[in-house]
Amino acid sequence: MTLSKEEKLILQSIQVASHNDPLKPEFPVGEASFPASQTYQIEVPGFSNVWIKDESSNPTGTHKDRMAREIVVTYKDFLLAKEAGLTQGPLPQMSIISSGSAAFAIQYLLRQYGLPNLKALVDYRTEQLIVDAMEQIWVEVFTTDLSKKLLWPQEILQLTNNPSGIDITSSDALDPATRFYDRLAYEIINNNPQWCFIPFGTGALYENVLNVLKLEASFHTGHDPRYTWDLNALRQCHFMWASTNNPNTQATKLYSPHLPFVHYDDQWLRFYKKAWFCGSKSNVNPIQESFLSKAVSILSWQGISIEPSAAAWLWLLLQMRSEVPRNDKILIVSTGNTKYELAKS
Repeated sequence: MTLSKEEKLILQSIQVASHNDPLKPEFPVGEASFPASQTYQIEVPGFSNVWIKDESSNPTGTHKDRMAREIVVTYKDFLLAKEAGLTQGPLPQMSIISSGSAAFAIQYLLRQYGLPNLKALVDYRTEQLIVDAMEQIWVEVFTTDLSKKLLWPQEILQLTNNPSGIDITSSDALDPATRFYDRLAYEIINNNPQWCFIPFGTGALYENVLNVLKLEASFHTGHDPRYTWDLNALRQCHFMWASTNNPNTQATKLYSPHLPFVHYDDQWLRFYKKAWFCGSKSNVNPIQESFLSKAVSILSWQGISIEPSAAAWLWLLLQMRSEVPRNDKILIVSTGNTKYELAKS
């Protein structure tokens, strides 16, 4: 089956410079670079060598823009299959459970390419401002009580009125653990820190970082061309993920009663430490809400404005201040702050 004129134009517009060549980056779209976001030093009382990997410079303000790019590339695969006569019919719509950032980032890019609108399933308690912003860029929003149960793909498709579509919330076919944030993972580890603090939200960034650690620190594999770090330093870096199991947390993007993507548990991380893929103190740690105000204060007087979820790394660093040596190089990953105001432009 041949492509329509519109589909041919879309296919031609989705360019993939390379899979992993740092000299041929493909993100952000139109201004590709590697690394794609800045890393700069900040001041944190009690520490002398703290750096921030700042994802707020991405198109819609968060690391979710990287995931959005991979969704667009998936549509390129669909179009190539259709062009070859292997599939037929219209391009499928995609459905996703989202607290706002992922759905906004994906739809913002889908619109640029003229691809089918995204269907988003959000919790009924989601702020109306976020819902309005998504709808303004043509996300089809559906609400439910996400705390009740883990939803399977067919249920998500049913609740988003998308029976012939594709659920991207929990589909391993998209390779979320190795594809969504692999570039970001390399940008993180190439900074050569001794401690690395990262927010733990859906778990996809967590899994991408772990998979890159396993690939690069293994004694049995070669190295990706994007990797420039010292191997022994990699194995000794302590990776600390900031999470929460508090349903009333102010870090709302970090809390979810059900995480359909996450496959890694304590046993996996224990294996990584035993195999010397990362530092022995690497762990997933719950944040304490009492450190929020101090974290926000530290960031605000330096002109850094991010949502509480993206600042979880600083909460965790503050509550671990007696365990982290003052002069060690510390990298904290700020996942950013969604620019919902873009919906009005």
